[in-house]
Amino acid sequence: MLQRLLQGLDRLLVFNVFFVIAALVWFAIALLGRRVDWPLGFDLWMSLWQPLFQPALGLLMAGAILSGVGSWVRRRFFPEQSS
Repeated sequence: MLQRLLQGLDRLLVFNVFFVIAALVWFAIALLGRRVDWPLGFDLWMSLWQPLFQPALGLLMAGAILSGVGSWVRRRFFPEQSS
C-alpha cells in the first residue's frame, strides 16, 4: 500500500517537474520578448503566476519532502520491502 502511494506521488512529481520547467521556459522567452517589445505572453504569464505557478512550485516542494520522508520511513521500518 505504501509502495503504491509513493509510486503515485512520484508520478505526480514527475509531471509537476515538467510543468514547472515549461513554465520557466515560457517565462524566459516572454521576458526576452518584452525586452525587445514583442508580445510573447509576459502579461499572461504574470497573471497566472499566483493562481497556477505558485501552487505548482509549492506542490513540487511539498511532494519532494513527502517523497523523501516516505522513502526514509520505508527504509527504516520496512527494510525487506525497500529493494
